[in-house]
Amino acid sequence: MSINKFYKVKDGKIEGIGKICPRCGEGVFLAEHKDRFACGKCGYTEFKGKGKKK
Repeated sequence: MSINKFYKVKDGKIEGIGKICPRCGEGVFLAEHKDRFACGKCGYTEFKGKGKKK
């Protein structure tokens, strides 16, 4: 697995790509699924919205 999928270098500093888990903090990223973002460590889940429903 290539590390370039998860990090990028910008102005000589390493930055993570993707959302960070608000419960676990820095260094723990949320996995992106079709309909949600999920943390594999603590189980935190954010569902992707389709916009406002009428």
